[in-house]
Amino acid sequence: MVIPGPKLNQPNWWGMVFQLRGSIVMTVLPRILAFCGLTATLALLKSFNQPLYLEQLGNLNSSTIYNLTLGLLVVFRTNTSYERFWSGRKAWGGLVINIRNLAREIQFGVDEPAEGTPAEDKSSEDTPAGTHSTAKQATLRLLSAFAIATKLHLRNEANTDELKSLITPDQAQALDPAQNRPLLISFWIRQYLQQQFVAGQIPAAILANMLTLLNNLTNDVSGCELIISTPIPIAYRLYLRRLILIYCLTLPFRIVPESGWWAIPIMAFVSFLLMGLEELGQELENPFGYDVNDLALDEICQTITRNVEMTIALTQSPAAIDPAEPLTNSSKEGGLGEII
Repeated sequence: MVIPGPKLNQPNWWGMVFQLRGSIVMTVLPRILAFCGLTATLALLKSFNQPLYLEQLGNLNSSTIYNLTLGLLVVFRTNTSYERFWSGRKAWGGLVINIRNLAREIQFGVDEPAEGTPAEDKSSEDTPAGTHSTAKQATLRLLSAFAIATKLHLRNEANTDELKSLITPDQAQALDPAQNRPLLISFWIRQYLQQQFVAGQIPAAILANMLTLLNNLTNDVSGCELIISTPIPIAYRLYLRRLILIYCLTLPFRIVPESGWWAIPIMAFVSFLLMGLEELGQELENPFGYDVNDLALDEICQTITRNVEMTIALTQSPAAIDPAEPLTNSSKEGGLGEII
């Protein structure tokens, strides 16, 4: 696997501290300013020796039970969201691996004669194993289409030119009304494998391995669908946000009498800490979108497409491969892939 240089480079520490791209600072900044405005108002009243009639509200922030409950809920929210993000990444990593393996098995496991070669001549020396017919090439490209269709399915988007370039017009028309496009594509791949098995082009043991890999692809898609269809319960999110709101509304009444104008930066830091963590959980909850912190699904699909095209370009017989020599490959792009 070829890993691009930027992914290996260590980012500049100070550069990341002040980086805004991918940060939640701009999202929570209006809320922080609102609480800082409340704090400034109270500090101004105190500077004119005006009484703070609700000063006793600040005692809520010294409650151990309240602080413990809020801290546990914030941590649980962040951990749950990151677990969803990581589960989505593992599902896509499995999808990449299974497509690579299934493409290799179809390439060398399906003993289908090349286009225009009679079936009885498939063992001819002029038709080496691994040479593709149009049907085999189309099926291999269905694996790339499967990944792209999964991306579009998770984002609830219509078919794109990227997907249509890998399938036939009839298949594109069939995918348009489909509720689950990856599942339909897996049916087409399964149909091809069954046809080749009935024709005697695939040994039973190899077919079993292919079907296991195909089932794994369906499992990966189902894992992503589970994340999309099971959001964090609204009651939990409402409860946490209300606790944060109450905390940030009452905190100025506690720190202003003690710190005066210094209460403003203190309030800014505390509100950024609490609302930033809550917003971070919201950002990671659905990792399949277009946000900076979401999974790079476009890059992953491009990697899968390059992997499949490289597999199609491999035309040597497995028995003729010299371990000391590279495989015949007409592709000029990348290696086996940059992203797993």
